[in-house]
Amino acid sequence: MRPGSIIHRYIFRELITPFMISIAFLMFVFLMTTLINIMDYVVNYRVGISTVLLLIAYSMPYFLQYVIPMSVMIGVLLAFLKMSSDNEIIALKAGGMSIYAMLPPVAIFCLIGCIFTAFIGIYAQPWAQNSENALERRLNTASITALLKERIFNTSFDKRMLYVSKIDPLQNTLAGVFIEDRSTSDQAVTITAPSGHLTADTEDQVYFLELEHGQMNQIDLKTKSVSETNFDTYRVRLDLKQGSKAADAPKKVKEMNLSELREYINGRAQKDEPYYLALIAFHRIIAIPFACFAMGLLAVPLGVQSKSARRSFGIGLGIFFFLGYYLILSAGEVYGRTGHYPPVVGMWAANIVMGGIGFFLLIQCARERTIGINWLLRLFRHRSQHGPGSKETPSTPFNP
Repeated sequence: MRPGSIIHRYIFRELITPFMISIAFLMFVFLMTTLINIMDYVVNYRVGISTVLLLIAYSMPYFLQYVIPMSVMIGVLLAFLKMSSDNEIIALKAGGMSIYAMLPPVAIFCLIGCIFTAFIGIYAQPWAQNSENALERRLNTASITALLKERIFNTSFDKRMLYVSKIDPLQNTLAGVFIEDRSTSDQAVTITAPSGHLTADTEDQVYFLELEHGQMNQIDLKTKSVSETNFDTYRVRLDLKQGSKAADAPKKVKEMNLSELREYINGRAQKDEPYYLALIAFHRIIAIPFACFAMGLLAVPLGVQSKSARRSFGIGLGIFFFLGYYLILSAGEVYGRTGHYPPVVGMWAANIVMGGIGFFLLIQCARERTIGINWLLRLFRHRSQHGPGSKETPSTPFNP
C-alpha cells in the first residue's frame, strides 16, 4: 500500500469531525431565525409537537444549501489549521510531500459535499417548499383566526378586505371589525362593527363572520348616492382567496425543480422579470454546489499558513470568506433579475472569484511565498487578540 494513501485517509478523517460540528452549529443558528414563525403557529394554531417538527424539517433544505458549502470550508480550514499547528504539515513536506499531494482527500470531500448540496437544491428544496405550503393550507383551514393579524389589513379573502383591532383565537371572536366589500362592481360597501364571531366550513374553505351592532355604508358608483344602514346582527360570507398557496395555484419559482424551471424558461416568450428570476433560480441550483470546491480550495492555503492561530480564528475566517461569497451571490441576483447582465454571470461570479483567490493563494503557498495572505492573517490575529477597545502595551526587552 502506498504511503500516500495512508496519509490521504488520515487527512480525510481529520476533515469529518469539524465538518459535522460546523453543520450542527450553523443549522442551529439558522433555525433560530425560524423560531418566531414556529412560535406563531404554536400560539395561534395550537399545533402539536409533530407539526412543529414537520415545519422544522421543511425549512432545513433551504438552509442546508448554504450550510453545507460553508461547513465544507470550515471543515477543511480547521483540519489544516490543526495539522499546521501540530507541525504535521512541516513533517509531510520534510518527507517529500508537496501541498498539491495533500489535495486528493480534500477534492473527494468537496465532491461529496457538492453531490449532497446538488441533491438538496434539485429535489429536496422544491419538495420541502411544496410540502410546507400544503401543511399551511391545512392549518389555515383548521384555524381561521390564524390567518388574521391584529391591526393589519388582511387580503386573504376573495373580494373582501378585513381589518381587526383585537382577536381572541380561543373563542374565535373579533373586536373592532372593518370590512371593505368589493364583491359588487357598481357599489363600494364598508362595514364596521364593534364585535364579531367567526365560524368555518372547512371543506369548502368558506368562513362566516357574524357581526353585532354595526353599521353598513353603501356608495352607488353610478348615481353617486350614499346610504347608511344600522344592524343588530349581520352575516358576512368570507371565501378564502385562491392565492399562491392554493393547491391548484401555479408554482412559484422557488417551488420548481430543475426540469420545471427549464420548461418554464423555454416556454416564456417575454424576457421580463419572472423570466430572469427563473433563470437566476436555475443557475443558482447548479452554482451553489460548486461552492464546495471553490471554498474548499480557498481553505487549504489559509489553514496551512495559520500555524499559530486558534480554532476560533479559523471559524471567523471561514465565516468572513463565506459572507464575501454570499454578498457576491446576492449582488449577482439583484442585478441579474433586472437584466443588467446575464444571470449566469451573476450566479457563477462568486465561485469564480473565490475559486480564483483560492487557486492563487494555493500556488503562493506551494512556492512558500506567503506575502499574498500574511496581511490578512495578521489582521485577523490582531482582531482576535486585541478587541475593539483594547490597547497594546509596548513590550519591555529582557535584560539578564
